[in-house]
Amino acid sequence: MAKLRKWLFAGLLVLVPLIITLWVLEWVVTTLDRTLKVLPNHLQPDLLLGIHIPGLGVVFALLVLLVIGALASNFVGNRLVSWWHALLHRIPVVRSIYSGVKQVSDTLFSEKGNAFRQALLVQWPREGMWTIAFLTGMPGGDVSNHLRGDYISLYVPTTPNPTGGYFVIVKKSDCIELDMSVDEALTYIISMGVIVPSNPIKNPELV
Repeated sequence: MAKLRKWLFAGLLVLVPLIITLWVLEWVVTTLDRTLKVLPNHLQPDLLLGIHIPGLGVVFALLVLLVIGALASNFVGNRLVSWWHALLHRIPVVRSIYSGVKQVSDTLFSEKGNAFRQALLVQWPREGMWTIAFLTGMPGGDVSNHLRGDYISLYVPTTPNPTGGYFVIVKKSDCIELDMSVDEALTYIISMGVIVPSNPIKNPELV
């Protein structure tokens, strides 16, 4: 029985990650294939080819992103994007939602953004308990007027779902810089500490 149980768990370790990976890929491909519905009926790939080819929606979505990015990068496209942003900022309800999402997306996806560029070790949720957090920036606005000393803004993710978490402001001296990439830190968090980063911590320094 012990050997059968060992074989069972070994099989699960092989199949479960593969099944979950295939399920996620299938969901992504199926979702993006629905973007083809925006095309006119006479341009639908299924009607033109006579068969359904999974993944064409992925190619179509990438082409749309490339075209929009190319248009937004030139002078005329940049002016149109600026006009579109100004228009959305004039709509009362849309303005608050769009501006917040825009600021977050600019921070996360911009090449000049500084979010999630550094993994830190902090004491959370109380002294004596440690977890991994990500540097998101410096306190600003009226918040900085009430803080004395050097403080930084952190995002403390939850596990195994790092998309949920907490925004905290802590002293620089209370944080330890980790010698690991953001990807390694995220893997460490998602695996609940099971998958240990290959790179050891080398002489961590204060931020």
